[in-house]
Amino acid sequence: MLADTGVTIRQADADDAVNGVLPRWVALPETVGEISAVLRACAEKDLAAVPAGGGTKLHWGAPPERCDVLIDLCCMNSLVEHAAGDLVVRAQAGLTMDALAAELAEKGQELALDPPFTEHTTVGGTLATATAGPRAFRYGTARDLLIGITVVLPDGTIAKSGGRVVKNVAGYDLGKLFTGSQGTLGVIAEATFRLHPLPADRRWLVAVTEPSDDVLLRLAASQAEPSAVEIDCPDGKEATVAVLVEGSAAEQRALALRVVLGEGTITAEAPDWWGLILRDDVLLEVRFPPARAAGALAAAGEAGFAFRGSAAAGRAYLELWGEVSEEELAAAVTRLRERFEALGGRVNVLATPYEGVDRWGQVSGLPLMRRVKERFDPGRRMSPGRFLGGI
Repeated sequence: MLADTGVTIRQADADDAVNGVLPRWVALPETVGEISAVLRACAEKDLAAVPAGGGTKLHWGAPPERCDVLIDLCCMNSLVEHAAGDLVVRAQAGLTMDALAAELAEKGQELALDPPFTEHTTVGGTLATATAGPRAFRYGTARDLLIGITVVLPDGTIAKSGGRVVKNVAGYDLGKLFTGSQGTLGVIAEATFRLHPLPADRRWLVAVTEPSDDVLLRLAASQAEPSAVEIDCPDGKEATVAVLVEGSAAEQRALALRVVLGEGTITAEAPDWWGLILRDDVLLEVRFPPARAAGALAAAGEAGFAFRGSAAAGRAYLELWGEVSEEELAAAVTRLRERFEALGGRVNVLATPYEGVDRWGQVSGLPLMRRVKERFDPGRRMSPGRFLGGI
């Protein structure tokens, strides 16, 4: 069975659990071909598989209905190709984002994604969960910067789409499908991204203030061209607004933004909370129109959640620092959904220890997503039940 694939296989232990579900085995493939061999063996024996990168987000999403094999991509951690002249990089899915950033920085370039954890976050995990950082406002999300992808489908078929150069967008829809799919369609093996030069300079404008929608929108639309406009409000009362400016004349542009904000300190160092998820035992992602950011901040505070995220892009994470029962959390999520839907937004529960909490609410595109799941994984062997609607 798995041992016949030639791939390194070990017995799973407690650290390999996927949101509380312990697999029987852990496979450690070192090539795309070895991932294919593992999935072919799983298909033959009807074994359910869950891909894993650095493990930072294995407790996100619902527990899998079953998990026989954890496909650990830690050994697929190479930067395959860096075409610096084309501003393109191709990397294996198990490469950590900080290791990738260090290698690109040697050539004066970067992948303009901001992982929400300081270490262990991998290329594949960033794509599979579609996490977005502060600079998504200017550069786009992982889905926007992805120009090519290699995946292994549940039957072991290796599929590729996109290209090495930015102009080639053939097959880009495959990349869009797998980004944010949480391992339910197959295994992301390699990814090709569009890069940007490292900015010549950076400045943050930071102020403790009560932000209004008008001021936040004026900051985002300013000719000073901020890369991000973020809000941090850990207690529902005192909010910090931080605005990032990158590139030439960063100091002067930050000064212009201070006129718009009305106050603030300009610094060359990011706030210690910038772009990070600090606690995710309970974690919500909220979306809202940027013009309703102040209302979103108020709704989060009234429900007892810490708010951290992008006022400019209309996306934030809500963390819960106090202890809460299942009934209390379920009620709080219901109230939040009502408030955010009234604002034109939505609430997703990324992580919770309680199964009685509605993670997704109403999703209009669910029938289409189920058809996609049926097309790619009719045997329901890839992370079954992990995604919305039990996909």
